Amino acid sequence: MFKLVNNGKNPLKKDLFITVAGNVGAGKSTLTTLVGKKLGFETHFEKVEGNPYLQDFYLDQEKWGFHLQLYFLAQRFKQQKEIASNGLNNIQDRSIYEDVEIFARNLYENNKMTKRDYITYRELFNDMVPHLRKPDLMIYLDGSIDNIIKRINLRGRDVEKSVDVEYWKNLHKRYEKWINEYDYSPVLYVDINKVDLIENEKHLDMLCDEIKKILF
Repeated sequence: MFKLVNNGKNPLKKDLFITVAGNVGAGKSTLTTLVGKKLGFETHFEKVEGNPYLQDFYLDQEKWGFHLQLYFLAQRFKQQKEIASNGLNNIQDRSIYEDVEIFARNLYENNKMTKRDYITYRELFNDMVPHLRKPDLMIYLDGSIDNIIKRINLRGRDVEKSVDVEYWKNLHKRYEKWINEYDYSPVLYVDINKVDLIENEKHLDMLCDEIKKILF
């Protein structure tokens, strides 16, 4: 159910930083909430409610993709600054690296973001990189695309219902490639086909035990 890769010797810290990665619908927010509460970590979430671009993006990705990605990048960078300075143990719903390597790249390579906008976006991100706090651990939610699509449909967000299934499948393939190349921190894989943090409290206990083994 769990698998750790790229593990190194982490110094003991009071200000630990976990980031949670995975495709849309994989359960990042749920994991962030439950693990944060269980381990006493400060939680940081992706801003979906009140996002001024998200609904427009799903209706017209080519027109609003650049705007949405800039918005998410700015929000994530604000979180990164808070995480780096608050002196607390922190857990974050979605990493800043996914914004760049999955979503912005996907838009550009599918001709839904112009080369000019993509270069501008990448340059902005590259300027941020020296100021980013690297995670002490990434938790990656891994699972089948069928399970991902099922979860997206079950949560029933109106803005996601109209999205073509091929969009989610494309993101899924990109995630599989990206996570195999990610090397900023150890990665703890969580198999969402086998792990149910909501219905099975033992699974949450097991996950938190794995996290403590790695970080404490």
